[in-house]
Amino acid sequence: MHRAELRRWARAGLPEPGAGEGVAEPTPASVVVERRVEWSDTDAAGHYHFSAVQRWVEAAEAVLLRRLGLAALFGSIPRVHFEADYRERLWFGDTVRVEFKVAKVGNSSLHYAFEVHGPQGLAAGGRMAVVHSAAHAKGSVPWPEEARRALSGAGAQEPETYR
Repeated sequence: MHRAELRRWARAGLPEPGAGEGVAEPTPASVVVERRVEWSDTDAAGHYHFSAVQRWVEAAEAVLLRRLGLAALFGSIPRVHFEADYRERLWFGDTVRVEFKVAKVGNSSLHYAFEVHGPQGLAAGGRMAVVHSAAHAKGSVPWPEEARRALSGAGAQEPETYR
């Protein structure tokens, strides 16, 4: 490639042609987890209570962190944000599939995205944010490099399903 062409590529922010061919880009960590709507997950109307989604999402987070060898983070990753949009009812006995993935790894923050699917399709979707904080720290602390690497590049992990 000529110098002028290389400059155009650099200005456009594109990789040089042929660079990285055959090398897969790392993808953020993700996992799929199945759960069942239990009696305690339902409310007086007979469908799932909104708080069940948070429990299922946190269960998926636990599976993901264990799969990545990061279970030691439990106790040092407080939630700072959780939001969910509820789309479809789920009933006692329904199997739910939680698709849980890392959306962004910050200096000390971690943003997840999730979808909860039931028999009729998407039942809820949203996001959750946590921060890394040492046990007795007054605030957040940067992610250890091995955690950052695993969270941002480990890709899809083995699912935890009923099948």
